[in-house]
Amino acid sequence: MRAVVQTVSRASVTVDGSVVGAIEDGLLVLVGVTHTDTPATAQALARKVHELRILDGERSAAEVGAPVLVVSQFTLYGDVRKGRRPSWSAAAPAEVAEPLVTAFADALRARGAPVATGKFRAHMLVESVNVGPRTVLIEL
Repeated sequence: MRAVVQTVSRASVTVDGSVVGAIEDGLLVLVGVTHTDTPATAQALARKVHELRILDGERSAAEVGAPVLVVSQFTLYGDVRKGRRPSWSAAAPAEVAEPLVTAFADALRARGAPVATGKFRAHMLVESVNVGPRTVLIEL
């Protein structure tokens, strides 16, 4: 799994004109899934994200109770080494990815994090105000 983690003052996901997920003062996490990922990978990524010391004062979301907005992002596995058109072959198919993104969000909730999500397989408008800016790429 890959995750792009950003500290945000606010972030939201809109689908068909309706906000489906929104947070303030927390983490926006874009999550990509590949073919070899498992529920154990989702659990490990949730722990890493929740305990990541990226917030003000080098504190984690776990320490301050910060909310997390989780957005599925298969394009994190886009390969552009050849030509100008990305290859998506490293991205897991939706049938594999959706339960793992859900498992990631559920694992964060189980750790006590307030979690909002985007909508899988939807055309999403993701808006965010990055703080810092602080952005970290995690790959497990």
